[in-house]
Amino acid sequence: MRIFRYLSLVYFRDYLHLERPVRNVIAAEFFLQLINVAFLSIQIIYMQKEGYSDHDSAGFISFRFLGVLLLAVPLGLYIKGRAIYPLFYISAFMVPTMALLIILATEMHWRYMLYGAMFCWGMGFTFIQTPVLPFILRNSAKRNQTGGIALSYSTYSFGGIATGVVIALLNKINPVWFSERNMLIGLSLLAYLAVYYLRQSKFEEHLPATPRKTAHMRDHDWPIIIKALVPTLIIAVGAGLTIPFIGIFFFNVHHLSTSGFAVMNGVASVLVAISAMLVPYIKRTIGYKIAIPTTQSFAVLALALLATTEFYSQLGIALVLAVICFLLRQPLMNVAGPMTSELVMSYVGKKNQEMVSALTAAIWSGSWFISSLIFKVLRQSQWPYVYIFLITAFLYSIGVIWYYRLILDYNKREKAREIGEALT
Repeated sequence: MRIFRYLSLVYFRDYLHLERPVRNVIAAEFFLQLINVAFLSIQIIYMQKEGYSDHDSAGFISFRFLGVLLLAVPLGLYIKGRAIYPLFYISAFMVPTMALLIILATEMHWRYMLYGAMFCWGMGFTFIQTPVLPFILRNSAKRNQTGGIALSYSTYSFGGIATGVVIALLNKINPVWFSERNMLIGLSLLAYLAVYYLRQSKFEEHLPATPRKTAHMRDHDWPIIIKALVPTLIIAVGAGLTIPFIGIFFFNVHHLSTSGFAVMNGVASVLVAISAMLVPYIKRTIGYKIAIPTTQSFAVLALALLATTEFYSQLGIALVLAVICFLLRQPLMNVAGPMTSELVMSYVGKKNQEMVSALTAAIWSGSWFISSLIFKVLRQSQWPYVYIFLITAFLYSIGVIWYYRLILDYNKREKAREIGEALT
């Protein structure tokens, strides 16, 4: 008990005093992430069983990212100087509703409804994806901000743990009754609990002093913003070629079942959650300069090794190595996520944070929209998965180098600022 108490205080003390509104928003985000993870894990498998090819599925999924791309920047301009919390309700209602429509349209092969529901689903996610970081920064004490960002970032991992366990168990119990379709419906209905948690907070939201009338594109420091977001763009383009299609890679190349992939994804999510929760401790111990490039570099290596298992997929060892590489890659790449988010937010300053949050969402979704279309074209041209995933590894490598240069510049600016304050 003493050891457990000690570890809790050392590693998780940053989460003990998070403000209640922040905790409730993160809880709502978790239930919405259940849908996100479930659809990324088994939607393409479900669509393939319904007669869609993987390149057709990529075309449909790309419209989800298009929805975020078109809404993110206008929303980023809108929230500057305005209350954010009411926007979370839109996401809490819209995301599960659109998820149910996606399932119906997939089953009935209603192509235009499927495109429209995917598009609206992406827009629904934007109402929590874009404002959540500015909300945490506005409504939590300085000492709690790193913990709040890390916990928000971990909701995807905790969603992966929950969905992995649920999908694996139910699929083993009765694969006919608990099919991909029925499990997606159940998790979509469960996501409406996000509304319940949002209703638990009654508080006066802290608003920045920035007048609403200044929320225009010209009122931001664009050279700084562009420099800070270049590595995000590079990594996002690469990720869009791989992350949405990992499930179908294991299904087609290594013949891993839905329940098998769910178990693997669940284990990976546990590792990601643990590593993400340790971010405040890692930051205090070794800092950005070592933590970010080191973890990301090993993650790139793991991804490259994962991709090359397609060359010898007929051997029994291939699946084992692919699973090991996947389980290593996930926590290593994701542990840097909260740190790079906080680094970028600190680098651009308070004046630009809402816009950077919006642009980050737009970049990820826009890049995944484009990458999904590229994936569709490459798969139609009979490109093996290995070469597509190696493109991702190459792009990741460039992004890691850029992040390292950004860290050096940030540290240089912080040191100059401290020297200036000391002299005055």
